Amino acid sequence: MIKLATYFNKMTKHGYQQIQDEIKTLEKNRPGKIQALHDAAALGDRSENAEYSTSKRELHQLENRLRYFRKQEQYAEVVSSPKSDQVGIGSKVKVKFLEDGDSDSFIIVGKQEAEFSKLEENKIFYDSPLGKSLLHHQVGETISVKAPEVNYKLKILEISTTYGK
Repeated sequence: MIKLATYFNKMTKHGYQQIQDEIKTLEKNRPGKIQALHDAAALGDRSENAEYSTSKRELHQLENRLRYFRKQEQYAEVVSSPKSDQVGIGSKVKVKFLEDGDSDSFIIVGKQEAEFSKLEENKIFYDSPLGKSLLHHQVGETISVKAPEVNYKLKILEISTTYGK
């Protein structure tokens, strides 16, 4: 018997909650999409019925998103809060870029949460070049980041573990 490895998506409690909220929203909207399809089908000839085609496509998109998020929920691994003295998933990290002296803060999260986020939230995937470079390091350490197009160094100034609690 061949045993297949199961891969779980690591994420914060906050990221897991976002997935659950999205599922609830989609489930709430589903009956309305089904009713719209039913109403459009009642209008007659489906081959020339734009409302029917649109309603069918919208319901299909909703069902696909629902399946996607349920799969994300099924394979989620909610990680516990990281140690306060080193960077982990759920840490908020303030860094200083050594080349130009600029400072910025990032929150290390799972892939799905990074995709949900807006750019101004500065959430980065723990397996991204920056995320991988920061993981398991401590305040005061200088880190080298090897990204596809550029390499750079930064210094960890602060670590906070209050995110997603």
